[in-house]
Amino acid sequence: MTTTSDTDEPTEPTLTVDELAARAGVTVRTIRFYSTRGLLPPPVIGPRRVGHYGEEHLSRLGLIEELQHQGMTLAAIERYLEQLPPDLSAHDLAIHRAVVASWAPDSAEDTDRAELERRAGRPLTDADLKRLSAMGVVTPTDFPGAYRVDPGLLRLGVQLLDVPIAHETILAARTVLMEHTRSAAVELSRLFRDEVWGPYREQESDPEHVAAMRSLSAHMQPMVVQALVTAFQRSLKEELREWLKES
Repeated sequence: MTTTSDTDEPTEPTLTVDELAARAGVTVRTIRFYSTRGLLPPPVIGPRRVGHYGEEHLSRLGLIEELQHQGMTLAAIERYLEQLPPDLSAHDLAIHRAVVASWAPDSAEDTDRAELERRAGRPLTDADLKRLSAMGVVTPTDFPGAYRVDPGLLRLGVQLLDVPIAHETILAARTVLMEHTRSAAVELSRLFRDEVWGPYREQESDPEHVAAMRSLSAHMQPMVVQALVTAFQRSLKEELREWLKES
């Protein structure tokens, strides 16, 4: 099995099971258990019968972790993964994890630089940390050498470190995204309030209707996020296709 990078070029799996466990923050026993349950693809067997894992395995472990944070049982996670397209790349899985992470409450973690580098799978320079901060992946805390990291975005952020984009461009892109996503959130909230919540307000004294409203609100976020991500991906592909035609 080969994996793909953010440039869509195949890369050979190179991680041993111990290295994969360290990068994913799990135990070797957990990886082998997931493999027996079919949650992870088998490793590529190299010389001396040593199994090698790649970025797809790492991204899939991250997705499993996020699904567990959602409270899903192992059986439910198995069914969830079975529904995914079989040819998803490591990059696609990382995006999927970021979407799943957005359903849950804030999952940011506090960590020191050594642990951050271990999770990133590489040393991080001060310039790297500055770029990750600009992407919203890590945030320096009030304690020297300590950072608040978003695990759902870390893999994507680390991949982008090798993309030749200026720090100022990252900041500008983030500003554009924040402005437009905020505008979309405001409009969607207004639509929900006026067209859905409004009619229910007339019966808000009925406990059953109030419970139904709260349930609907809780289930809206993942559906809306998935719809936004899908629409954005399609729009971006179309824009890039047109841009490449003109260049």
